[in-house]
Amino acid sequence: MTSNRRTFAIISHPDAGKTTLTEKLLLQGGAIHLAGEVKARGAARRARSDWMKIEQQRGISVTSSVMTFEKEIDGEVITFNLLDTPGHEDFSEDTYRTLTAVDSAIMVIDVAKGIESQTRKLFEVCRLRNVPIITFVNKVDREGRPLFEILDEVADALALDVSPQNAPLGMGGLFTGVLDFATDTVTRPEGGSKEFLGKREPLGDLPEELEEEIELTKIGYPEFDLEAYRNGDLTPVFFGSALKNFGVEELIEAIAKWAPPPRPQPAGEDEISPERDEVTGFIFKVQANMDPNHRDRIAFMRQVSGTFKRGMKLTPSGLGKPIAVHSPILFFAQDREIADTAFAGDIIGIPNHGTLRVGDTLSEKNDVRFTGLPNFAPEILRRVVLADPTKTKQLRKALDDLSEEGVIQVFYPELGAQHIVGVVGQLQLEVLISRMEAEYKVKANLEPSPFATARWVKGDDKALDEFEKFNRANLARDRDGDLVFMAKSPWDVNYQEEKNPDLTFSATKER
Repeated sequence: MTSNRRTFAIISHPDAGKTTLTEKLLLQGGAIHLAGEVKARGAARRARSDWMKIEQQRGISVTSSVMTFEKEIDGEVITFNLLDTPGHEDFSEDTYRTLTAVDSAIMVIDVAKGIESQTRKLFEVCRLRNVPIITFVNKVDREGRPLFEILDEVADALALDVSPQNAPLGMGGLFTGVLDFATDTVTRPEGGSKEFLGKREPLGDLPEELEEEIELTKIGYPEFDLEAYRNGDLTPVFFGSALKNFGVEELIEAIAKWAPPPRPQPAGEDEISPERDEVTGFIFKVQANMDPNHRDRIAFMRQVSGTFKRGMKLTPSGLGKPIAVHSPILFFAQDREIADTAFAGDIIGIPNHGTLRVGDTLSEKNDVRFTGLPNFAPEILRRVVLADPTKTKQLRKALDDLSEEGVIQVFYPELGAQHIVGVVGQLQLEVLISRMEAEYKVKANLEPSPFATARWVKGDDKALDEFEKFNRANLARDRDGDLVFMAKSPWDVNYQEEKNPDLTFSATKER
């Protein structure tokens, strides 16, 4: 069953059209019946994958949603597990964790904007995870830049080869239709319609300028190579318009034919194959309050191996004793279904009350530990000040929950009562304040902190005791109780490293 699974993420910079493309992929797969960006009005117009209040208000994605749909491709039913990642660089840590759970990714680029600085950062995250990328250049129905300029930017950003496979070059201007470089064919709209395309025909009667651009592209870029793509050395590039549903079907076919099925996952020095009989998986995301009426808490598990059956017992590495998974969930846009069975590559939601945490491994025999889901040192640190001092307990609950989700990191100082939150970007702070008020009824303000960064400290007990004795004012504990050095500057970090050679000061921590 694993060979017909395609588990992939969609990533992009803001406003590139990622949410619209997500909708159209779900529409093509039958998971939804109305494309919100095209015809819906009011509340229905909001993207099906954007459920959080701040996402709906600002039109951006700040959480990672999971959606499953099926589609028959060349006579075979393919199960697509689509993970819609945050569309903002401030949430790159959440994007990184999401990419641990997928086997490939689609990078969405605005044809007019090309590669932006935050797009490069997302590319780098993919490269760190060795995730194969299909690039989708969006909005070609609008004025954009020449094909080969976009391809050069993609190649430069990824530092690898690009291959323009299936290139809809526009909905007007020089050319209207789909140009397929793989087969040297063209598909034009029937009856003047921009929505529906006709039969494929050999290339011919193209404007001279377009022919020159095509020739430049063919000379400058290599043929598609499946092995190079799956190794992360090449990205096929598609051009289309998500809004006009133009090139989306070709993109789905490419994912089905080329994107890798479930891959082995790292577990320390070993790898766990999807063909392994034992059920194994790991929690890459926890989401609280998806349904505010029920105060639910869902842990998202990427299944790595085995055949999961509803009700079976799995042991979380963080708990040490088995739990029975009675109500596993599969997600179809905003709808949920109880999963009776699941296979390697599937993403299932496990309702729980704090039992499961990001980074936990679940397995039948409790003899596996998956790795590669770190916390990163925050770049912004703020003190949290309650508007109502009687709500200390609710504040602690909110900070612990949101820290577990990866929205923030929280640090509890060894001296002083004010909690400190750490984030990568400013937008995370806005999300924190918004969600604390909406979901936990806690109003709070954020004040400047004297600290600039944080490092996790480890070493033998004697060295740690000595270090704590002289630095208590600069120490805190994270939500796991691990010791953290709160530094006022990078110089402070370097100074402590030189002064304490028996200790390690780490900018990352394995979850």
